[in-house]
Amino acid sequence: MSRVALVTGGSRGIGRAIATRLGADGARVAVNYRSGKDAADEVVAAISVAGGEAIAVGADVADPDAIAALFDEVSERLGPVEVLVNNAGITADDLVLRMKPEAWDAVIQTNLTAAFHTTKAALRGMLKGRWGRIVNITSVAGIGGNAGQANYSAAKAGLIGLTKSVAKEVASRNITVNAVAPGFIETDMTGALGDEVRDAALPMISMGRFGSPGEVAAAVGYLASEDASYVTGHVLVVDGGLGF
Repeated sequence: MSRVALVTGGSRGIGRAIATRLGADGARVAVNYRSGKDAADEVVAAISVAGGEAIAVGADVADPDAIAALFDEVSERLGPVEVLVNNAGITADDLVLRMKPEAWDAVIQTNLTAAFHTTKAALRGMLKGRWGRIVNITSVAGIGGNAGQANYSAAKAGLIGLTKSVAKEVASRNITVNAVAPGFIETDMTGALGDEVRDAALPMISMGRFGSPGEVAAAVGYLASEDASYVTGHVLVVDGGLGF
């Protein structure tokens, strides 16, 4: 029986790769997006062409009421969520002395608090079904910090704490909760980095290159599978040997 998977922020970048991978692995995938409907529809089409089943569902996960409606729609159209990937995230970078409170709040709300709400919503069905996989997309910034990203790093570090705590709460019900921490990955976000930043980053990466979204998606695919049934509370770092 194919599982129902929900990928938040699934319309582009790492989220798109994850949704596509889960679809290829046989899951029925709900591709969540906030504003990129056309991009989400493209992901759905790609999964469908490959023989899978997917739907696009719009919702701003920073809004708890929108999360409730999101889960209701997915449940109605596909069934209860059995695999949840908390991937949605934003950045609002600045040095902490210049960072406005609203920039802090927005990043924490979308990158961390939203995962709290989606996890609670997903666990209701998972506990009833006595099976579930939750994968939180954190970052090496949540492990080693990053200058100019106090809000982002704090949110990603918080995701690691959330992962480890919830994993202990639900392990007895055959529900695993893990995190994947990407390093420098070729996405729109890293594409916006200047040449100076990229040139400074490459020597720190043992493999000498940025990773691909597909390499992150492969890690998620493993953690969402039956093969990872005895792995929980773990942070899988996918950074090419960045060395945080």
